[in-house]
Amino acid sequence: MNVQESQPAQAAPPPNKKSAVLVIDDEPSLLEVFSAALSPHFEVTTASSVREAEFILHKNPFKVVIADHLMPGGNGMSFLVRAREEFPHMQRILVTGYMKPEMLLRSVNEAALFRYLLKPVSVAELIKVVQDAAKLHDQSVLAG
Repeated sequence: MNVQESQPAQAAPPPNKKSAVLVIDDEPSLLEVFSAALSPHFEVTTASSVREAEFILHKNPFKVVIADHLMPGGNGMSFLVRAREEFPHMQRILVTGYMKPEMLLRSVNEAALFRYLLKPVSVAELIKVVQDAAKLHDQSVLAG
């Protein structure tokens, strides 16, 4: 009598599945530009406030989150610090128009930022940084 062993289904994503990215900015025009630039490479979700982003973050997994620094009703930096605590493998990128070195250094340390980008952000730089961040996410998940 020949008994076949059933193999458990693997939870591996399909090879062509795009990495999920969350972009938070209170300026609709920047959300549109970032989304248009990243959509060919990533599954992009946008939020126009920290409150909306926190809700979305608890509904779906993301490899990378990109947050504007200063927004009405919530600080992107504080959001990224909280996101680090809850989702340590998710890579965090801060976008800011302010170039105070001490603020940027504190931000990098507190939120364990993958990178910060100064406005105006070039589309090519944005895509490259997010691709690198998604790769680091995958490596950190595999490493445990």
